[in-house]
Order: sequence, then C-alpha cells, then structure tokens
Amino acid sequence: MNLNNVSIMGNLTRDPEMRSLPSGKEVCSLSIANNRVYMKNGERVSEVNYFDVDVWGITAENCSKYLTKGNGVIVEGRLRQDRWEKDGKTLSRVKITASAVHFMPKKQNHSTGSSTDDMSNNKVTEDQAAMAISPEDISWEE
Repeated sequence: MNLNNVSIMGNLTRDPEMRSLPSGKEVCSLSIANNRVYMKNGERVSEVNYFDVDVWGITAENCSKYLTKGNGVIVEGRLRQDRWEKDGKTLSRVKITASAVHFMPKKQNHSTGSSTDDMSNNKVTEDQAAMAISPEDISWEE
C-alpha cells in the first residue's frame, strides 16, 4: 500500500502564475511560505519553509482570479518529484500537486475594522466585490 497526502497552511510569497501547457491544459503555480516556531534550549526558534504548488482545473482558475501575494491558504494534495538532467547530473525537486485549495480570511485592521486591502474613500471596486465571495460559494475540487 502507498500513501502520498499532504496538507499545509501558509502565505503566498508571490502572485499566482497561470500558464497554458502545449496540451491546452492550464496550471496555476503558487509559492507558499510555512512558518514553524518551536523552543530549543529554552529559546524561541523560528523556521520558514517554502513550497511550490501546482493547481489544475477550476481550482487553478479560482486561485489565479482571487489570490494575491500575502494571502493565506491551506493546500491539500500530494507530493510529486520532478527529475531532469543538466550538465550530466540528475537534478530533482519536490512539488505539491493540489487537490484542493482553501482560502484563509483576510486579516482585519483592528483600528478601523476594515480589511488590510486598499479601500480608499470606502468605495468598493468590482474586483474587491468579487473578493467578498466566500470560499463556500466557489468549487475548489479538481
């Protein structure tokens, strides 16, 4: 029996990048940072790990449309190892292939009660209104 499942929570380190493959399929690439804080010899230690994520199908479209750098996400999926040769050496890297991406709520500005996004003059743009769609309203499964 084989098992290959991963769940990880973190923040996007850059805006999602959507690209089309020669096959016509579209894939959205995410890069997330995951922070770990622990105690070592009585001192608080902070560790950051970075993960590359590939998202496919309708989930890829939603990530590209609604996520930006800094957004929090929970990614569920599997690990995939890419291998290639360069200068006679075999290189590899491990990526996450997402089966589901859950958007985390936007951080609130405690002094004003508003989102940390720019909402100057209290006017809501069409893009900001689209961001108000709750994750339950959008299909996330591949």
